[in-house]
Amino acid sequence: MTRLFNDPAAFADEMTQGFADAASRWVQRIPGGVVRSTRSEDQQVALVIGGGSGHYPAFGGLVGPGIAHGAAMGNLFASPSAHQVYSVAKAADQGRGVLLSYGNYAGDVLHFTQAQDRLNAEGHDVRTVLVTDDIWSAPRERIDQRRGIAGDLAVFKVAGAAAEAGYDLDGVERVARLANARTRSFGVAFSGCTLPGADAPLFEVPEGRMAVGLGIHGEPGIDEVDIPTAAGLAEMFVTKLLEELPDGVSLGGARVVPILNGLGSVKYEELFVVYRTVHRLLAERGAVVVEPEVGELCTSFDMAGCSLTLLWLDEELETLWTAPADTPGYRKGSVAPQRHVEVHVDAADEEQPIGPASDESRALGRAIADGLDAVAGALDDAADDLGRMDQVAGDGDHGIGMQRGSRAARDAAHRAVDGGAGARTVLAHAAEAWSDKAGGTSGAIWAEILRTVGEALGDESTADAAAVATGVTAAKDAVMAFGKAKVGDKTMVDAMVPFADALAAAVAGGRGLADAWDRATTGAEGAAQGTADLVATLGRARSHGEKSIGTPDPGAVSFALVCRTIHRTLG
Repeated sequence: MTRLFNDPAAFADEMTQGFADAASRWVQRIPGGVVRSTRSEDQQVALVIGGGSGHYPAFGGLVGPGIAHGAAMGNLFASPSAHQVYSVAKAADQGRGVLLSYGNYAGDVLHFTQAQDRLNAEGHDVRTVLVTDDIWSAPRERIDQRRGIAGDLAVFKVAGAAAEAGYDLDGVERVARLANARTRSFGVAFSGCTLPGADAPLFEVPEGRMAVGLGIHGEPGIDEVDIPTAAGLAEMFVTKLLEELPDGVSLGGARVVPILNGLGSVKYEELFVVYRTVHRLLAERGAVVVEPEVGELCTSFDMAGCSLTLLWLDEELETLWTAPADTPGYRKGSVAPQRHVEVHVDAADEEQPIGPASDESRALGRAIADGLDAVAGALDDAADDLGRMDQVAGDGDHGIGMQRGSRAARDAAHRAVDGGAGARTVLAHAAEAWSDKAGGTSGAIWAEILRTVGEALGDESTADAAAVATGVTAAKDAVMAFGKAKVGDKTMVDAMVPFADALAAAVAGGRGLADAWDRATTGAEGAAQGTADLVATLGRARSHGEKSIGTPDPGAVSFALVCRTIHRTLG
C-alpha cells in the first residue's frame, strides 16, 4: 500500500526531483530524467537506460561511473516518451556514440526507437540493445519477444563497464548483446503492488498461493501454485533456469552470477534465506558462483515477490561484471576519480515553434482545443474503469495514462491557441504533450494520431469533411505501420480501422461531418466491445492472452470513447 504522496498524478515528477536532490553526488536532473553529474577524464560511449518509474534502483539509481551515463524516467510503469529519451541521450552523448538499453516492452520500443531515429538524423551515432531475460514471457523459439525484468542489471553493468574501459560503440554494443544472450530470469509474487492513490493492488493472489512468471509492471503471473518453503522456492528457481542454458554454456564448471532480486516488500533477511539454497544448488550442479547479488535491484513498487537471474559468464563478461561501479543504487570496488560537470540543455530543444496561420485555421485550432477539453473530461471520468479493464491481462495503467496524456494535450493545445496557432500546429503541440506526459504505448500512438490528422488539416485554411476523413485514414495507416498491430490482435486498431473506414465511406457518400462521424463512432463502439471475444496477441497482455477473453481491450474502448466525445462537440 502506498501511503506517502501528494497528487498521485504528480508522483513520478516529485519522486524524480527528490531523487536528484538526494543523489546529487552522482546525478543531475534534466528534462526527461537524469544524467551523471560527474565525468571521467576520457570521453566514453554513453550508455542511456530507462523505462517507467516504480522500479528503483532501476533506472535512475544505476546512473554513475561504471554503469549508465543517463536514464530516461517515465511515469509509474509507463515508458518514457520519445522526447524524454531524446533529451537524456543528447545530453549524455560525449561524442563517441550512444547505446540505448531497456526492457523489451511495446511502449518503450516505440518511444526509444523514435528518439533514436531523431538522434541519428541529427548526426548522433545511436544503437539499441533490448533486454529479453524473462523465460516465462515467451518460449525459447520466440526469445526475441521476451520481456526484460531484473536481467536489466546484468546487461547494463556489462555495457557500462565496457564504456568505462574505453570500448568503442561497436564493442559496447557487442558485449551488451552477449550479456543479454547469456542472461535468464524467473520471477514470482505473493501479492500485487498498489499505485499512489489506488485503493487496491493491480492484482491479487489468494492467501497461501504464489503467482509464477510475473512481470515488473503489476502484470499478473502466468501460473499460480501453493507458496513453497524458502528452500522449495530456491529449488523451483534453479531447476527452471537450468532447463534453459544459453547457447555455448555447459553446466559443469560454468561460471555464473546469481542475482536474487526483491520486488519491493520481501525483506533482505528472507532473500538471504532463499539465496542460501540457491548458492548450494548451483554448486551441486557443477556451476561456479561469481560475485552474486542479493537485494532490491529492480523492484515493482511495493510488490511482495522476488526473482532469480542467472548471468552465465565468459572471460570477458567476468572482467566487466567484476569491474568497479559507483551509483546511487549499486556500488562495487573503487572507481577512478571523477570531476563534477554541469549539463546544460538547449532551451530550443524544449520548444515547438508557432508559425503563421490563416484566420480560418486559427478558428479551427480553437475548436480542436475545446474538443480536447471535452476529451480530457471524459477520460477523467472513465480512468478507473479503463484501469480495471487493463488489470485483467495488463498492468492496469491505461486509464491513468490516458488521463495524464489528454490533460497535457488539452493544456498544450490551449497554449498554442493563445500563441496564434492554426489547426496543424495546435494538434502537433497536443501530440507532443500527450506523448510526453502519458508515455507508454498509448501515449506514442495517440501522439501519432494527433500529429497525422494535423498534417492533413494544415495551418493555411479551414478543413472540410473530406480533409478530416483523409487525415483519419492517414492516422489509421500510420498507427498500423507504427505499432505493427492489425485487426484481430485485440488492440486499439480493432476500433480504429472500422471507424476510419466508415468515416471515409460516409463522407465520400456525401454525408456531413457530424453525421458521418456519428455513424463511424457507432461502428467503433461495437467493434471495441467485440474485442471481449478476442485473445490478446500483442503488448504486455500477450503473455496473459487467454485471461483477456471476456474483457474488451481498454485501448479500443478508450478510442471509441474519444470518438463519441468529439462527436458531441461537433454539434
